Amino acid sequence: MSESPDNLMLVMLRRLDTGMAGLREDMQDIKHRMTSLERQMGEVKRELADVRIDMAGLSQRIDRVEFRIERIERRLDIVPA
Repeated sequence: MSESPDNLMLVMLRRLDTGMAGLREDMQDIKHRMTSLERQMGEVKRELADVRIDMAGLSQRIDRVEFRIERIERRLDIVPA
């Protein structure tokens, strides 16, 4: 009769162990997915920074072209009133 409770405890412990193994696998999967998302977010941030730098460069070029056009218009006396 003393073996029944021991067997019951072993059965319960094995079930817990099996459940924990499944949780460990799930946790590893979640960690891999989070790492992947973090990498992707870092790449997006870098790309956005590059776009901002490109936009700043384009704005600067447009400003220079605008200045040159204004100067040409003044020289030709075709500045709108």
